[in-house]
Amino acid sequence: FAARGADAASIEADRVHLKGAVHVTSVSSYHVHEIQTPAGTVVREYLSAAGQVFAVTWRGPGIPDLRQLLGSYSAQLDRSGGPPHYNHHHLEVRTPDVVVQSSGHARGFFGRAWAPALLPPEVTARDIG
Repeated sequence: FAARGADAASIEADRVHLKGAVHVTSVSSYHVHEIQTPAGTVVREYLSAAGQVFAVTWRGPGIPDLRQLLGSYSAQLDRSGGPPHYNHHHLEVRTPDVVVQSSGHARGFFGRAWAPALLPPEVTARDIG
């Protein structure tokens, strides 16, 4: 997630990689950095008050480069020890360090990923979306 666990500078690296524009919103004790790409995909990166990216979501006509967005967590997905739960339109991977969920079909994809250990105390997985 902007190299999950990384700081706000990784969000800027994602913005540049996605060639998008960013808008920041404050929500209680965290900030949501929303990146709009020219292709219409919206990526939201969640930054805690401590300055760590703890989650990312995406919605749009395609799936963004998850290796870029997940940073070091993408390697954990590769080593997760078994095939992820997958069917034609749904992917879910759970490891102790990261949860990734993605769904969709032609031109209508959405997903989210978060690091459970980095969630601020008042934030639950339901708040990420």
